[in-house]
Amino acid sequence: MFRLKAILACMLGSAILFFDPASSAQSSPNPAVPERASPEKVIIDTDIGDDIDDAFAVALALRSPELQILGIITTFGDTETRAKLLDRFLAEVARPEIPVAAGAPTAPKGTFTQRRYAENSRFAKPSHPDAVAFLLDQIRRNPGQITLLAIGPLMNIGAAIDKDPATFRKLKRVIMMGGSIKRGYGDFGFGPPPPPEPEWNILNDIPSAQKLFAAGVPLFVMPLDATQLKLDEVKRDFLFSQGTPLTDALTILYHQWGQQTPTLFDPMTIAFLVNPALCPVQPMHIRVDDKGFTRPDPGSPNAPNSPNAQVCLDSNPEAFFRFLLPRLAAP
Repeated sequence: MFRLKAILACMLGSAILFFDPASSAQSSPNPAVPERASPEKVIIDTDIGDDIDDAFAVALALRSPELQILGIITTFGDTETRAKLLDRFLAEVARPEIPVAAGAPTAPKGTFTQRRYAENSRFAKPSHPDAVAFLLDQIRRNPGQITLLAIGPLMNIGAAIDKDPATFRKLKRVIMMGGSIKRGYGDFGFGPPPPPEPEWNILNDIPSAQKLFAAGVPLFVMPLDATQLKLDEVKRDFLFSQGTPLTDALTILYHQWGQQTPTLFDPMTIAFLVNPALCPVQPMHIRVDDKGFTRPDPGSPNAPNSPNAQVCLDSNPEAFFRFLLPRLAAP
């Protein structure tokens, strides 16, 4: 009996080895199953360190396997300290290999609320490469492949267009948080919407915004109309209690920010890139006027303007947070 069991076991083992699904899949791939698409190459242009939504946007990008982050560049104000903030943030979430470049500094207009996080860091590099040179070099290396995620004032973008417009046009697309088409700040989703007004990222470099809308690069715009997404107390408690390196870093930055309920404007750019259904767009021709308003300008009936942007005018906050929170909370 023992010998019979041994023979049967040997035969069964041979059968399992012969019909191993993994080896079968390797030798005979199923043409009906599509291969996983390559990650989308992205560069993030951010003024991280003032408001808190930039940190959440960078965190979402880091937690999105659909994206390959080629680098992060800083813009507006104290760009070197912003870069040092990113040095620490990326090191603490085990992504120190992502390059960080700093844009030209400008006169500060806001409060760098998260400066202590940036300055109290053993990870900070003594200096950073030039943001515009880095951006243009990456476009040359990857023509037609890079999505630029613009979530700050547009100084780097305007400078890149001035320096080498032909290379800039080799971007795959730009997805920006900016503008105010039909609704201004303070839109809580009920009652009459506040009227449109100059939005921060546009207002702080109007000429660069005008250059971007005229650059001829596919442009996707997430304005105030679709991005006033409130991270309420229940969502914050859930997220900050996870105890991961990412959520711990966000918790520290949130407390240094020093206010209560963040509005997550900037993360919609990353959410849209990964899942466009979260912010459906429509073609529009947008004119940036000299006061920083982003005005729909269809032209005259006899001479209509062709669209220069795809614009999201509405989003579903519940769907957005169902997308965002599990990603940020993942170990």
